[in-house]
Amino acid sequence: MNESQTKAWERHADEFIVDFPSGEMDTSLAEGAQVNWAAEFGREAPLIVEIGSGAGDSLVPMAAGRPECNVVAFEVFEPAVASTLGRLGREGVSNVRLALVDGAQALPQLFDDGTISELWTFFADPWHKKRHHKRRLVDAAFGDVVAAKLAPGGLWRLATDWEDYALWMREQLDDHPGLTNVHGGWAPRLAERPVTKYEARGLAAGRTVYDLTYRRADAPQD
Repeated sequence: MNESQTKAWERHADEFIVDFPSGEMDTSLAEGAQVNWAAEFGREAPLIVEIGSGAGDSLVPMAAGRPECNVVAFEVFEPAVASTLGRLGREGVSNVRLALVDGAQALPQLFDDGTISELWTFFADPWHKKRHHKRRLVDAAFGDVVAAKLAPGGLWRLATDWEDYALWMREQLDDHPGLTNVHGGWAPRLAERPVTKYEARGLAAGRTVYDLTYRRADAPQD
């Protein structure tokens, strides 16, 4: 971490970071680890989860726009978390809690079924090589977990700037029995999601950004 990130960590970690007992790796959860989210936030509120929040470039402004929600973000890269802490402090955003653990492991363990209002997975690692596709966050098995954890009417919002990963997401999720593609295809860009530096680089390189939105399948349709 650079100097400003170190200072942000020292100033804000106690306020925003949720500590968990670790498993075999620092970013894994110990078996049986649990958390009372209402107690962590000091209130009952709709719960939003982001997996892979990076430096908080979209997390912080989107959380600021949802002050009525509790927002939990998972990110394993400490300098990025430190940058997020600094931004939360500077912008006075208080409805976020950060966890330095693997979000894919945490989702089934740390949340009760039917409790998440929205899940955000923006620009997850595409793992381009075919032999690495098994490492991709988004697949049908993860869709099982998401469908179980979403509340009635809950939404899963995704975005990627890699066409092969976007098509993979559709292949894995469009026919999933627990999820419904809200728009029947690509979703319009979520207006509240800002263009981050990462996304801007992809656009400058000529890539297209693909958005998707899925709803828990047993929810009433529009």
